[in-house]
Amino acid sequence: MTQSALPSPGLRAPQRPRSLATARTIAALMLREMSTTYGRSMLGYLWAVLEPVAGIMLMTFIFSFAFRAPPIGTNFPLFYASGILPFMAYMDIGQKISVSLRFSKSLMFYPGVTFIDAIVARFLINALTFVMVAVIVYGLIFLVFRLNAIIDLPAIFLAFAMAFALGLGIGTLNCFLLSSYPLWERAWAVITRPLFIVSCIFYIFDSIPEPYRGWLWWNPLVHIIGQARKGFYATYDGAYVSPLYVFTVSAVTFAAGLLLLRRYHRDIVNF
Repeated sequence: MTQSALPSPGLRAPQRPRSLATARTIAALMLREMSTTYGRSMLGYLWAVLEPVAGIMLMTFIFSFAFRAPPIGTNFPLFYASGILPFMAYMDIGQKISVSLRFSKSLMFYPGVTFIDAIVARFLINALTFVMVAVIVYGLIFLVFRLNAIIDLPAIFLAFAMAFALGLGIGTLNCFLLSSYPLWERAWAVITRPLFIVSCIFYIFDSIPEPYRGWLWWNPLVHIIGQARKGFYATYDGAYVSPLYVFTVSAVTFAAGLLLLRRYHRDIVNF
């Protein structure tokens, strides 16, 4: 071989851009989760969407018999769904992300897969799934009860963006805590159990007397649910709602979780 045919020492073989490689890795992880969790057929994923829809609708109609007059509006199923769906969006995203390393632990040994890829993949697939759940539930309520309400779609989108952001932040921090301290999983389950009662799902924040109202304000879920109800009820003011507060809590917990995982994720994976 002549010297002219040899590759120049200053040239390197073309490499795939990191952004493209990351996107392909995240897409592969999403497909893996769909096949692992929901099965290899579309029917499995369809059932994953319809199961929470059926559960929420059943709970909605059961509670509608116990609470015939909602605090705002005239339809209790809509009032309940406007609170429970953002709440469940946060809970579902947070729980799924908190076990991201556990779910993809065997793949962390590959150099092309990072803990961030695992978190982003779980976030995207579960957020998209819950968007479909919300669309179906709200659509069924409006169709069955023939509601003619004026809704504010940007306000509703903001509420779910707040729920997803909080789930991402808390879930990322818990991803480190649950992986490093096994007892934290049980402790967190006990700590979060009262959230169903104290997050204004069955009542509105304005009806709570002081000083309890001031204490509840620090619960980010109160702001998320209040923002959702601002979107579904044109007459509901919700002046206490602070998206900035929710996004700040989300950003701080997300940053703390990323810093801790960046420092200790190898120890967690190799444990």
